[in-house]
Amino acid sequence: MNTIKKILGIAWIALAIAVAYFSIGIFGGKLTSDKQEDLVFGIIIFFVLLPLIVTGLTIFGWYAITNEYED
Repeated sequence: MNTIKKILGIAWIALAIAVAYFSIGIFGGKLTSDKQEDLVFGIIIFFVLLPLIVTGLTIFGWYAITNEYED
């Protein structure tokens, strides 16, 4: 079971990296758009949601790798 936890921990960290990469690629154009709606949406995604999602996935993966869920 510990092996599965460690493998899934690595998968969560890889998912966090993939989410960050693809979000920057997809929503990067929103920050340079001339429309105000796109700019507000891009700011919310980049500075509020993206850090929360990536940090949460990374911490969850790190805890799984370091056996924090033993108890």
